[in-house]
Amino acid sequence: MVDLDSRTARVPTRRVNAMEAVLSDLRGAIERGDYVVGDKLPSEAELGQRFEVSRSVVREALRAMQALGLTASRAGKGTYVASPGATEDPIFGAYSSRDLVEVRRHVEIPVAAYAATRRTQDDLDLLDRLLVRMERQTDTTAWVALDTLFHISIAQAAGNPVFRKVIEEIRDALARQSTFLDMLARDRREQSNREHHAIVAAIVERSEEGAVRAMTAHLEHVESALSAIVRPDRSVSAADARTATPSCRCAATSGLPQPADR
Repeated sequence: MVDLDSRTARVPTRRVNAMEAVLSDLRGAIERGDYVVGDKLPSEAELGQRFEVSRSVVREALRAMQALGLTASRAGKGTYVASPGATEDPIFGAYSSRDLVEVRRHVEIPVAAYAATRRTQDDLDLLDRLLVRMERQTDTTAWVALDTLFHISIAQAAGNPVFRKVIEEIRDALARQSTFLDMLARDRREQSNREHHAIVAAIVERSEEGAVRAMTAHLEHVESALSAIVRPDRSVSAADARTATPSCRCAATSGLPQPADR
């Protein structure tokens, strides 16, 4: 049994992203050893009461914990600690982050170059509409769907149906990765929108070199943001720290309650 009243101060989550604050405390509790492998975490309802957030916020935090390899969900039983530390290779659906990044480098960069020379006006019109919609979108799920469609549309503009098929094959993993970054990498959505604009600008100008440069920068920033999340203790550049690393401004807490028995 878990005594929710022991060793837990009230957590002020209102000054930061609520999900980020919940994740920070849960992750910290596991990495400190307050919870060890095999321990069951409190229920969604209990965590919601303790952190004074909705159950949907708790679910988002638990999904992020699972992607980080810290926990595992057991159907009908709850969430259990699976590892004492975050994995350096998160899993997004059927693919690992490392595999996904590698494939994207070898596919999406040349695809952007092909799109710059083969795109039609219809392709440009579609990409422009997607940019506008992403700029205006505030809902994470909707923005992620547009983000995924944006990358599929660039593959379509490359004029080779195989490219589009490859991107569609990893569509679910792309969406999961995008959601993960949108939740945990501060200002990542705004940065991504800017990077998308740079990619489209190069495609409009029919600049293969510019498209390669813009897509390369985009994927490097994705990788940098992922690294900052899974390895926050390692040094990153000042620019990366400002744009990619989640920062929690909430006061230190005494930690989450430990299970009574292990």
